[in-house]
Amino acid sequence: MRAVEAPIVGRVEPTVDAISPAPVHALDEESRTWLNELRSTGATRDAAVARLHALLLRAARFEVARRRPALPHVRGDELEDIATEAADDALMSVLRKLDDFRGASRFTTWVYKFALLEAALKFRKRALQNREVPLEPESWDLFSSADLEPETAAEQGELLATLQRAIDEQLTPHQRRVLVALAVNGVPIDVLAERLGSTRGALYKTLHDARRKLRSHLDECGLTVGSFLEETK
Repeated sequence: MRAVEAPIVGRVEPTVDAISPAPVHALDEESRTWLNELRSTGATRDAAVARLHALLLRAARFEVARRRPALPHVRGDELEDIATEAADDALMSVLRKLDDFRGASRFTTWVYKFALLEAALKFRKRALQNREVPLEPESWDLFSSADLEPETAAEQGELLATLQRAIDEQLTPHQRRVLVALAVNGVPIDVLAERLGSTRGALYKTLHDARRKLRSHLDECGLTVGSFLEETK
């Protein structure tokens, strides 16, 4: 079997949910305080939740400001709405996942990641608003690598032609739409789930099944595609 490495055109952006559990580390005093107060009740918990939301909002504002040049037409109030919504969703995620905190970093560092990811997602959603989500590749030439030796270029051409036929013939229409949107066009999975009326879990399952089906077919053809069919970590 010969293998021709196809470049990664796009992949599902990793999320906090996808991070593998880490060993439990000794918690620093600040992190222990955060956890104890967030797990308490009454005024103590309410105050901790308010401080946590303020922290997440600062992180979300930072990420939105960093990405602002990509949407110069979006004004201040809209940017603040994006940051606030991201902080709200990040807060709910953190509170649901308190037991997942392993102490590999400070608690504040850990929760910051939730806000950054939510802000990035909300920003991309805003960028795609009122635009058609690309479910088909504009050109399969996106997979090609330039400046290859003639023999390698020929092998790559054979591989890509086989891959295109396999995607067209071996996958169901839904599997094809999901694979192309997520792995080729880089559509955020939450955006695709909203447009297709589906869920993140269902789309991950569809993507997994599509990649497995393609790998099996290409193995039978004596070809491997490399990173394009790797599972997202």
